[in-house]
Amino acid sequence: MANKAIIGVESRGKIFAGLKDWAKSVDRGQPVPEADYYLNFETAAMLFSELTPQRMRTLETLKQSGCQSIYALAKRLGRNYSNVHQDIAKLLEHGLVEKNKEGQVFVPWSAVEIHVALGEAKAA
Repeated sequence: MANKAIIGVESRGKIFAGLKDWAKSVDRGQPVPEADYYLNFETAAMLFSELTPQRMRTLETLKQSGCQSIYALAKRLGRNYSNVHQDIAKLLEHGLVEKNKEGQVFVPWSAVEIHVALGEAKAA
């Protein structure tokens, strides 16, 4: 299993070009290292609208405190259960959080990084 989730801002073109290069390496029979988990958004605005400060705080608290119920997490955060449940649903959707068979949530990554480069020139 990959050990790091890398969240970033990258155009579809760059993502597809990278996948193409990876596929060529596989086709040539070259060994490819185990991949980390990549979650990319086309713009920083899209990233920050999906991963709001409250969701990032929820993710960080869950990472630090370990596997637990959403109710326990809401209590730890001092937030309404319904709001935390919505945030966890979005984090699950993006693959940043998982549920175990008991329904407890956890962060499956040893590290979560956000890479945002602003002001890159667009190709004409």
